[in-house]
Amino acid sequence: MTREEALDSVRANVDNENLVKHMLATEAIMEALAGRLGEDEEEWGLAGLLHDIDVELTGGDMTNHSKLGADLVREMGVSEAVVHAILCHNEAHGIPREAKLDKALFCADPLTGLITAAALVRPDKKLAGIEANSVRKRFKEKSFAAGASREQMASCSELGLELDEFIELGLKAMQGIAPTLGL
Repeated sequence: MTREEALDSVRANVDNENLVKHMLATEAIMEALAGRLGEDEEEWGLAGLLHDIDVELTGGDMTNHSKLGADLVREMGVSEAVVHAILCHNEAHGIPREAKLDKALFCADPLTGLITAAALVRPDKKLAGIEANSVRKRFKEKSFAAGASREQMASCSELGLELDEFIELGLKAMQGIAPTLGL
Protein backbone atom coordinates (compact mmCIF):
# COMPACT_ATOMS: atom_id res chain seq x y z
CA MET A 1 0.00 0.00 0.00
CA THR A 2 1.32 3.42 -0.90
CA ARG A 3 1.04 6.45 1.32
CA GLU A 4 -1.34 8.04 -1.19
CA GLU A 5 -3.63 5.00 -1.09
CA ALA A 6 -3.55 5.07 2.70
CA LEU A 7 -4.46 8.76 2.78
CA ASP A 8 -7.29 8.16 0.29
CA SER A 9 -8.61 5.43 2.61
CA VAL A 10 -8.39 7.75 5.60
CA ARG A 11 -10.29 10.46 3.73
CA ALA A 12 -12.93 7.90 2.65
CA ASN A 13 -13.50 6.71 6.23
CA VAL A 14 -12.95 9.84 8.33
CA ASP A 15 -15.02 13.00 7.98
CA ASN A 16 -13.68 14.87 11.02
CA GLU A 17 -10.83 17.03 9.75
CA ASN A 18 -9.29 17.33 13.23
CA LEU A 19 -9.09 13.54 13.44
CA VAL A 20 -7.42 13.45 10.01
CA LYS A 21 -4.90 16.04 11.24
CA HIS A 22 -4.26 13.92 14.34
CA MET A 23 -3.55 10.93 12.10
CA LEU A 24 -1.21 13.02 9.89
CA ALA A 25 0.61 14.27 12.98
CA THR A 26 0.95 10.72 14.28
CA GLU A 27 2.33 9.68 10.89
CA ALA A 28 4.97 12.43 11.06
CA ILE A 29 6.03 11.46 14.58
CA MET A 30 6.15 7.77 13.67
CA GLU A 31 8.36 8.49 10.67
CA ALA A 32 10.67 10.54 12.88
CA LEU A 33 10.79 7.77 15.47
CA ALA A 34 11.60 5.21 12.77
CA GLY A 35 14.42 7.41 11.51
CA ARG A 36 15.80 7.84 15.03
CA LEU A 37 15.57 4.11 15.79
CA GLY A 38 16.79 2.83 12.41
CA GLU A 39 13.44 1.35 11.43
CA ASP A 40 11.35 1.45 8.23
CA GLU A 41 10.01 5.00 8.00
CA GLU A 42 7.41 4.16 5.37
CA GLU A 43 5.95 1.27 7.36
CA TRP A 44 5.95 3.19 10.63
CA GLY A 45 4.40 6.21 8.89
CA LEU A 46 1.57 4.03 7.56
CA ALA A 47 0.88 2.76 11.08
CA GLY A 48 0.59 6.34 12.30
CA LEU A 49 -1.55 7.47 9.39
CA LEU A 50 -3.98 4.56 9.58
CA HIS A 51 -4.18 3.91 13.32
CA ASP A 52 -7.53 5.65 13.91
CA ILE A 53 -9.17 4.88 10.57
CA ASP A 54 -12.11 3.22 12.31
CA VAL A 55 -12.94 5.78 15.02
CA GLU A 56 -15.98 7.18 13.23
CA LEU A 57 -17.02 3.76 11.91
CA THR A 58 -17.14 2.39 15.46
CA GLY A 59 -18.85 5.50 16.83
CA GLY A 60 -15.97 5.91 19.27
CA ASP A 61 -16.81 2.57 20.91
CA MET A 62 -13.48 1.66 22.49
CA THR A 63 -14.43 -2.02 22.71
CA ASN A 64 -14.47 -2.17 18.90
CA HIS A 65 -12.02 0.62 18.03
CA SER A 66 -8.83 -0.71 16.49
CA LYS A 67 -10.32 -4.19 15.97
CA LEU A 68 -12.24 -2.93 12.95
CA GLY A 69 -9.27 -0.75 12.01
CA ALA A 70 -6.92 -3.72 12.06
CA ASP A 71 -9.31 -5.68 9.83
CA LEU A 72 -9.65 -2.74 7.42
CA VAL A 73 -5.91 -2.17 7.03
CA ARG A 74 -5.26 -5.91 6.67
CA GLU A 75 -7.70 -5.92 3.73
CA MET A 76 -5.83 -2.94 2.30
CA GLY A 77 -2.65 -5.00 2.22
CA VAL A 78 -0.47 -3.43 4.90
CA SER A 79 2.03 -5.58 6.77
CA GLU A 80 0.97 -7.73 9.71
CA ALA A 81 3.33 -5.63 11.84
CA VAL A 82 1.23 -2.53 11.09
CA VAL A 83 -2.00 -4.47 11.67
CA HIS A 84 -0.75 -5.61 15.09
CA ALA A 85 0.45 -2.14 16.08
CA ILE A 86 -2.96 -0.68 15.21
CA LEU A 87 -4.75 -3.43 17.11
CA CYS A 88 -2.71 -3.10 20.30
CA HIS A 89 -2.57 0.72 20.44
CA ASN A 90 -5.98 0.52 22.12
CA GLU A 91 -5.41 -0.69 25.67
CA ALA A 92 -9.05 -1.83 25.94
CA HIS A 93 -8.16 -5.07 24.18
CA GLY A 94 -5.34 -6.06 26.52
CA ILE A 95 -3.10 -7.12 23.64
CA PRO A 96 0.57 -6.88 24.61
CA ARG A 97 2.76 -4.40 22.79
CA GLU A 98 5.78 -6.46 21.82
CA ALA A 99 7.49 -4.96 18.78
CA LYS A 100 9.13 -1.53 18.67
CA LEU A 101 6.44 -0.49 16.19
CA ASP A 102 3.70 -1.39 18.71
CA LYS A 103 5.40 0.58 21.48
CA ALA A 104 6.11 3.57 19.22
CA LEU A 105 2.51 3.94 18.06
CA PHE A 106 1.26 3.63 21.63
CA CYS A 107 3.43 6.49 22.91
CA ALA A 108 3.19 8.69 19.80
CA ASP A 109 -0.62 8.72 19.67
CA PRO A 110 -1.24 11.00 22.70
CA LEU A 111 1.82 13.19 22.05
CA THR A 112 0.04 14.78 19.09
CA GLY A 113 -2.73 16.00 21.38
CA LEU A 114 -0.35 17.52 23.91
CA ILE A 115 1.64 19.34 21.22
CA THR A 116 -1.50 20.52 19.41
CA ALA A 117 -2.96 21.86 22.66
CA ALA A 118 0.32 23.67 23.39
CA ALA A 119 0.03 25.40 20.02
CA LEU A 120 -3.64 26.28 20.40
CA VAL A 121 -3.13 28.18 23.67
CA ARG A 122 -0.60 30.46 21.99
CA PRO A 123 -1.86 33.78 20.62
CA ASP A 124 -0.76 32.86 17.08
CA LYS A 125 -1.95 29.24 17.41
CA LYS A 126 1.20 28.08 15.57
CA LEU A 127 3.78 25.37 16.20
CA ALA A 128 6.67 27.47 14.91
CA GLY A 129 7.36 29.36 18.14
CA ILE A 130 6.97 26.42 20.50
CA GLU A 131 10.02 24.95 22.18
CA ALA A 132 10.25 21.44 23.57
CA ASN A 133 10.79 22.69 27.13
CA SER A 134 7.43 24.50 27.06
CA VAL A 135 5.71 21.27 25.95
CA ARG A 136 7.53 19.47 28.76
CA LYS A 137 6.18 22.01 31.26
CA ARG A 138 2.67 21.44 29.91
CA PHE A 139 3.25 17.69 30.26
CA LYS A 140 3.58 18.22 34.01
CA GLU A 141 0.23 20.07 34.16
CA LYS A 142 -2.19 17.16 34.51
CA SER A 143 -5.23 19.30 33.69
CA PHE A 144 -3.68 20.58 30.44
CA ALA A 145 -4.75 18.40 27.50
CA ALA A 146 -6.07 15.99 30.11
CA GLY A 147 -7.05 13.42 27.48
CA ALA A 148 -3.42 13.02 26.40
CA SER A 149 -2.19 10.15 28.56
CA ARG A 150 1.07 11.04 30.28
CA GLU A 151 1.59 7.36 31.09
CA GLN A 152 1.37 6.44 27.40
CA MET A 153 3.80 9.18 26.40
CA ALA A 154 6.23 8.21 29.16
CA SER A 155 6.28 4.68 27.76
CA CYS A 156 8.75 6.06 25.19
CA SER A 157 11.32 4.76 27.68
CA GLU A 158 10.49 1.26 26.36
CA LEU A 159 12.06 2.44 23.08
CA GLY A 160 15.18 3.65 24.88
CA LEU A 161 14.16 7.31 24.61
CA GLU A 162 14.13 9.88 27.39
CA LEU A 163 10.89 11.84 27.59
CA ASP A 164 12.59 15.14 26.72
CA GLU A 165 14.12 13.63 23.57
CA PHE A 166 10.78 12.08 22.61
CA ILE A 167 8.91 15.38 23.04
CA GLU A 168 11.54 17.26 21.02
CA LEU A 169 11.45 14.66 18.24
CA GLY A 170 7.63 14.79 18.12
CA LEU A 171 7.53 18.58 18.14
CA LYS A 172 10.03 18.85 15.30
CA ALA A 173 8.12 16.26 13.30
CA MET A 174 4.87 18.17 13.70
CA GLN A 175 6.56 21.50 12.98
CA GLY A 176 7.74 19.94 9.72
CA ILE A 177 4.13 19.52 8.57
CA ALA A 178 2.65 22.54 10.37
CA PRO A 179 0.94 24.01 7.27
CA THR A 180 -0.84 20.68 6.66
CA LEU A 181 -1.97 20.67 10.29
CA GLY A 182 -3.13 24.29 10.11
CA LEU A 183 -0.73 25.10 12.93
